[in-house]
Amino acid sequence: MSSFFNDLLRLRRGAWEMVASILIALGVFMLMQPFVLTLFTYSFLVTLVGTVMFIIVSHFPE
Repeated sequence: MSSFFNDLLRLRRGAWEMVASILIALGVFMLMQPFVLTLFTYSFLVTLVGTVMFIIVSHFPE
């Protein structure tokens, strides 16, 4: 677990890609849930942030 946080601090690709992928999955979940309108409202923004983040961190070093 501490190596994950070290990789985040050292701007390593694997850890940041995981965070971006979790954001994308969270945004899709927020889009598909039928109960809370606030989650649905911000789902596109969360998915967009995760996608842009994934594109940016794919240029980080291994």
